[in-house]
Amino acid sequence: MVVVGGGQSGLSAGYHLRRRGFGSALQNPSGGRTFVVLDAAAGAGGAWRDRWESLRMATVNGIFDLPGFPKPPIDPGEPSRTAVPRYFASFEAQADLPIVRPVRVGSVRPGPDGGLIVETDRGPWAAEAIINATGTWDNPVRPWYPGVETFTGTQLHTREYVSADRFAGRRVAVVGGGISAVQLIEEISRVAKTFWYTRREPVFRDAFEPEVAGRDTITKVTADVEAGRPTGSVVSYTGLIWTPYALAARQRGALDRRPVFTAIEPYGVREADGSFTSVDAILWATGFKAALSHLDPLHLRNDQGGIRLIGTRAAADPRVHLIGFGPSQSTVGANRAGREAVNALVKHLDQSMLMK
Repeated sequence: MVVVGGGQSGLSAGYHLRRRGFGSALQNPSGGRTFVVLDAAAGAGGAWRDRWESLRMATVNGIFDLPGFPKPPIDPGEPSRTAVPRYFASFEAQADLPIVRPVRVGSVRPGPDGGLIVETDRGPWAAEAIINATGTWDNPVRPWYPGVETFTGTQLHTREYVSADRFAGRRVAVVGGGISAVQLIEEISRVAKTFWYTRREPVFRDAFEPEVAGRDTITKVTADVEAGRPTGSVVSYTGLIWTPYALAARQRGALDRRPVFTAIEPYGVREADGSFTSVDAILWATGFKAALSHLDPLHLRNDQGGIRLIGTRAAADPRVHLIGFGPSQSTVGANRAGREAVNALVKHLDQSMLMK
């Protein structure tokens, strides 16, 4: 068994594989049921290792406990890029997970005898099945607009953002309607003039009740993946919340939203009403999509461009389970999805043995 990805979902899957009796493919590569976790990062923490410097634990959306390993007390003022990886590393050590890193998976293709071949930059792995937990961090969305290549200022995606210092005293267009966009507008607007652009009018809620809203969101996303429809961002299902940082941004006038511009010119953007706004930088807070191109040789996508799931299993291939995707794309559902994927795959492998 190969688990692709070592973030929260991948670690959860590894934990449940251990509980179901799977050994380490690193220690016993040819005996019994074994598994390995292939992680592209240089160390524990998944995408949290690369979050921007100023993102503190007090303002993250929430990190849910890894299975059987409650979080220790966390300083709300600590950067998430150090607090979360430290917690993940402690879990990895306790769970004794066989993790290989850094290793990048290039493709997964059908192999001999009904198995799969996982091609990596450090050689191939043969597997009876895979659990894919690659998340979205490696697939940022950067929309194209006429003239984007002519812009003489700075352009970067949230993925490359480090701190507001880079924008001090400048005029910055922030594009995107999600949580990260609001967080970064609040931060950058303290030191720069910001302009907020979204395709749709943002919808803010006064409060978020995790049990009610979370359940409703999972129901909606599950309906989409079971129908094979491409899923949207989390915020497209939940809306935005009037958090302290959102209220602070609104108070200083930074959340005066504009319809997204129609074109980009060398020194600014052409507004929807035809006027021109000069900007020195464009920050694309336009989110991410699931990083699944390595699964393309398995032809899992339908005509809509989505991957239909039955639980966590790809409907088109019972050897492939996707976690950290669809209803488990947030940390809320990561642990449950890891357990469900492992249980389903054990059942599949048992049935396959009986048929041989």
